[in-house]
Amino acid sequence: MADSIFRKLRDGGEEGELAPALTIEETVASPFGLDVSGYLLANLSSSILAGKSKSQGLVLITFSRSPSFYLQFLKQKGITVSSSSKWIRVLDCYTDPLGWFDEPSSGSNKGSSLIKLHKCVSALKRLFSSIIEAGRELVGDGKTRFCVAMDSVNELLRHSSMTLVSGLLTDLRSHAQVSGLFWSLNTDLHQEKVTNALEYVSTMKANLEPLCPSSDGKKNALESLFSVHQDFGKGRIHVRFKLRKGRVRVMSEEYHVDHMGINFSPISSADTVIATTKSLLPKVQFNLQLSEKERVDKEKVVLPFEHQGNGKSIDIYDGRRSLLDGKIEAAPLSSGELQTDVVSSGKDGEIIYFRDSDDENPDSDEDPDDDLDI
Repeated sequence: MADSIFRKLRDGGEEGELAPALTIEETVASPFGLDVSGYLLANLSSSILAGKSKSQGLVLITFSRSPSFYLQFLKQKGITVSSSSKWIRVLDCYTDPLGWFDEPSSGSNKGSSLIKLHKCVSALKRLFSSIIEAGRELVGDGKTRFCVAMDSVNELLRHSSMTLVSGLLTDLRSHAQVSGLFWSLNTDLHQEKVTNALEYVSTMKANLEPLCPSSDGKKNALESLFSVHQDFGKGRIHVRFKLRKGRVRVMSEEYHVDHMGINFSPISSADTVIATTKSLLPKVQFNLQLSEKERVDKEKVVLPFEHQGNGKSIDIYDGRRSLLDGKIEAAPLSSGELQTDVVSSGKDGEIIYFRDSDDENPDSDEDPDDDLDI
C-alpha cells in the first residue's frame, strides 16, 4: 500500500489534471509522519536518479528539521547529494523562519546552489515563487516537471491562516510543472476544520494509528505503561485514495519503526475489513452493530407468517372450501339458512365462508358499498 502512494506521486497526474497530493496525518500517540515522509523522499529520489519518474527534479522544503539532517538521511540510504547535483534543491525554512538573522548561517552558505535560505515563512506568495524558481533551476521553463516535498505544514499553520496555507497548496497542485507534492500534519495541534481543509485539497490521506493495548479495565497502570512502551513504534496506516468519478478506496497496512527507518507489512484481510468498517462508521450515541448474543437472539425470533415446523402441512386459504377437508360440508340453502356440520375444535367460535362458485374471482372489483347512498 505504501508502494501505491509512492507510485501515485512518481507517476504524477495526467495532462490537464491537478497534481496528486498526499496528507500524512500523525498524532501525539503515533508521531511518525516524518518517517513516512522520509520513506517517500528516499524512494522518489531513487526513481528520479534512475530515470523512472515522470518528474526530473525534487524540491524539498524543510520546516521541522535542518537541511543537513535530510542530506545525511539520503546518504544513509545510498543516495549521495552534492552541491553539483542537478536533480534536487533544498529550501531552508528551518534556520530562520521569522527572518530574525541579518546574515545566513554558515550551514546555509555551504553549497549555496543546493540549499537556499528562505526567511519569513508567513509570506506565502514569496514562498510559492521561491519553490517554483527552485524547480525551474532543475528542469527549466518547458514542460518538464518536478516534485515538491514538505516535511511538515504545522509551522506554516502556526504563522499563517488556514485559508492562505490551503491556497498555497492548491496553487502548487495547479502549476503545470509540479508533478506531485506531499506534506505531514499533526492533527492534535489543529482544529478539525483545519484538518478537513487540508484533506479536501489532497487526493490521498495517510492516517497513522498506534497499536493500542487492550483496554479491558483489568490491567493495572504499570502493565498498561509497559504495553505502551513495548508497542511504541508499531501501528497501522490507513490510506484513502480519491479516485475518479467520486469513488474512494481505503487500504491499510501495519508499520514498524526502528533505527533503520519505517517498514510496512500487510495485515490479514479480516482485520483490514474490521479496521476499515470502524473507521467509516459515524460517531453516534447508539450501537450500529449487533453483539454475538443479540445476533443469536435475532435468529431465534419466529416471524408471524413463517411456518412453525410443527409437522402439519402448510395450507393457504384461497377463499374456497378445501377439497381435502371432509369435516365441513355445506347443506342446501333452500331455507335461506346456512347449515354446517362442524366438528368442535375446542374454540369459542370461528368464521366459515363459502364462495358462491368457482367462477368468482378471489379479488372482486365490485364496490362493496355500491348499495349505500354515499
